[in-house]
Amino acid sequence: MKAVLLAGGFGTRLRPLTLNTPKPIVPIFDRPIVYHQIDLLKKLPDVNEVILSLNYKPDRIRERIGNGAETGLPIKYLIEPDPRGTGGAVKFAAPQLSGTTIVFNGDVLTNVDLAEALRFHKKRKAQATIVLTPVKDPSQYGVVETDSAGNVIRFLEKPTPDITACKSINAGIYILEPTTFDRIPSGTAYSIEREYFPSLVEHNDTFIAFHSNGYWLDIGTPATYLQAHRDIMTGLCKAFPFLDASLDKPVISTNVTIEPGAQLIPPCFIGEGSKIQTGAQIRPMSVIGRSTVVGEDAVIEDAVLWNNVVVESSATVRGAIIGHHCKIGLHSVLGPGVVLGDDSIVAPYSTVGTGP
Repeated sequence: MKAVLLAGGFGTRLRPLTLNTPKPIVPIFDRPIVYHQIDLLKKLPDVNEVILSLNYKPDRIRERIGNGAETGLPIKYLIEPDPRGTGGAVKFAAPQLSGTTIVFNGDVLTNVDLAEALRFHKKRKAQATIVLTPVKDPSQYGVVETDSAGNVIRFLEKPTPDITACKSINAGIYILEPTTFDRIPSGTAYSIEREYFPSLVEHNDTFIAFHSNGYWLDIGTPATYLQAHRDIMTGLCKAFPFLDASLDKPVISTNVTIEPGAQLIPPCFIGEGSKIQTGAQIRPMSVIGRSTVVGEDAVIEDAVLWNNVVVESSATVRGAIIGHHCKIGLHSVLGPGVVLGDDSIVAPYSTVGTGP
């Protein structure tokens, strides 16, 4: 069995972070986002290959992930000649697919039980299964209505409560049979969600929904990207097993230097080769990337710093996301909502994102 990870998007909602780092390799702690989907797929013994469907900066992704040795599953790369949407990407991969296929959107963090979803799909002999997840407010999503047997009957885009009481939304995970791929046109943009799935309903194909009540988050915005780290560090999301036993103490990677007088207040994460200098405070919900230096008396709180960042002495970074190779000047203050792209420099004594 093969899996297709739809990873060809531009990551526009995460800019400027994705200007140099394509979304599939945006780090969650010190691992690319796409590794999480692969972790889930590895739980299925029948999955023997992962196909990454790419378009935006494919060389950067290939350079980081390679042949999949680090992930534990072989990786094949398919590079679309032009952006073709979710359905077009599946069609482009179709020659590589001969049986039941799992399709993942690349920006989903979840602990869905894929084995149970697959059993349900096979039991019903479905042409397609869509995983659904409940949300409190579906008005910003497309909801999917089903009948009592789990058959998909209708899609509604951003409905108001007077239209439907349904709160189950598309979780971005599908189990598909290639026998229906012939209805997807070749060489053009085409949507799984807006065109392919409605065609299944129209043709009365066996198209079913698997309802998952597990953790689910679309991490495609800076706010939800930060939320993902918080949810993992508090144990709400069990996506990263290496943190499970360490929520009550800092998680410290190898070759880290913690100078006397520095404070690490859990939950927090310190990446490989980083240095936390005397008097610095790494407060809860903080993630420090690899080879990063946090200077004397600096404060990091509820923030994510990527690799090779320098935070000079007495600076404060709170509720912000800092890209690769940034320099935060001494005594500067960065507040919630700040997102710095790679190579940004904040001058000493600057105040950014903390109001007037």
